[in-house]
Amino acid sequence: MFYVFLVASRLAGVEQAPANPAQPKPAAVAAGEIGSRLPDFSARDFRGRRVSSADLRGKVVLIDFWATWCQPCKKEMPGYQKLADRYGSQGFAVIGLKLDIMADTEEPRAFARRLGIRYPLAVATDEIKSKFGGIEGLPTTLIYDRQGILRQKIIGFEYTDVIENDLKKLL
Repeated sequence: MFYVFLVASRLAGVEQAPANPAQPKPAAVAAGEIGSRLPDFSARDFRGRRVSSADLRGKVVLIDFWATWCQPCKKEMPGYQKLADRYGSQGFAVIGLKLDIMADTEEPRAFARRLGIRYPLAVATDEIKSKFGGIEGLPTTLIYDRQGILRQKIIGFEYTDVIENDLKKLL
């Protein structure tokens, strides 16, 4: 009787599922999206020093995309410098990547000096922008944990104390 049932079910198109079906692989997280990894990148900062993602391993990292003509950037950057000063010894790093989609309103090094910015600043080439998933607006702030996973993405201005509260959880 069982044999008749088995043959009939096969003829009807009923198939037995394997005991351990293959699990679908998790989809890769797109660059620049929460959960994505800090991309490999390298650039020369405005002082001629190499800035590289390899140097950031094991640190909490804030990547700031900015421009001299961006008014909200001018408000955020001094706060990021204060955070770098306050938490740098705890493994926190800030890197500023300048966009060049419009003409600068001020020479970038003079701009940084005037604002008191001492963390590394470099130009965001098209390749670098692409590696970070493209930039939708300015400022764009990306915060990565010590494992290099993007935990926060902010497009537009955010107050330093809000960033600091989130940052403390990662340190």
